[in-house]
Amino acid sequence: MKKILLLLFTLSPFLSFTAKAQRLALTTAVIDVGRTGYEMPVTATFEGRNRGFRKLLIKSVKADCYCTKVEYPKEEIGVGDNFTIRMTFDARQLGHFNKQAIITSNGSRRPVCITMKGVVLADLMDYSGSYPYDYGGLLADADNLEFDNVNKGEQRTFEMHVMNNGNTRMQPNVLHLPPYLTAKAYPEFLSPGHSGKVVFTLHSDKIRDYGLTQTSVFLAQQLGEKVKSQTEIGVSAVLLPSVAATPDAPQLQLSDTTLTLSFGGKSKKTGEILLTNTGRSRLDISSLQMFTRGLKVTLSKSRLMPGETARLKITAVAAELKKVRSTPRVLMITNAPRQSKVVVTIKTE
Repeated sequence: MKKILLLLFTLSPFLSFTAKAQRLALTTAVIDVGRTGYEMPVTATFEGRNRGFRKLLIKSVKADCYCTKVEYPKEEIGVGDNFTIRMTFDARQLGHFNKQAIITSNGSRRPVCITMKGVVLADLMDYSGSYPYDYGGLLADADNLEFDNVNKGEQRTFEMHVMNNGNTRMQPNVLHLPPYLTAKAYPEFLSPGHSGKVVFTLHSDKIRDYGLTQTSVFLAQQLGEKVKSQTEIGVSAVLLPSVAATPDAPQLQLSDTTLTLSFGGKSKKTGEILLTNTGRSRLDISSLQMFTRGLKVTLSKSRLMPGETARLKITAVAAELKKVRSTPRVLMITNAPRQSKVVVTIKTE
């Protein structure tokens, strides 16, 4: 009996820890959706994660009025998995609003409250044409930065125009910048309804490899803000090698630079491009990369003697391509002076 009691006493802290360890964690519990127009519904997306040691089940998410609808996962959420909860306000009442919803789950002892706030204006200007991308109240005219045909040592700039669509002053800044990219906002602070720009500068001397270099940065409204998936901006740079043009240089000829693939209800589709060396010396394909996910490529040979042909097979995955924001393309870097960079564009039907 003493041994059993001792065992239970020994395990009790562990059992208590396990019960408390399961919890629902939100990136933020309050989201300011900024300004919207009358009867122009607005949505706040709350990101969460199961940080416990058991599956998480959200039992209910109840809004404080019928003017607000909520969407949340009904199935169990695995350990360490992310999830989202969306609140949508119908915007049928002018003025400032503060809407709340209560989350009940097996991941916390007490209900968790989430809040979306903003303001409904009668004469809201439509900025969708000039600023089509919404970074949580900070609107912008771009969601992807491309620095194309960059030579080693060059500096390139990209201007992203932004507008404060919120209710409070913002200090736009860019998070997770790689060593080869800098960014500066003009002006430093944006009052509600005011616009400005963020200037990105690419320092190509700090890029190590030729070909395609890709990363993601995040546009924030304030200094110290946490990274969120909805504020992600894709960045790509194509660094070209220096190739001297000579009479005996290799030359690349492609059967086509655009590949059209029709899925026809299938999940995958494969097409082919022929590459031929029409020059007088060996053609080397030193890099073969994809601008987006959703593509798989194979090349029959990367070194072609004069007159030789290689087959470039490209497979597109329908489900993955639906998630990409930019045009699917394949990049090749070669030692052919006139075609040191070759891009094959993929079109799907």
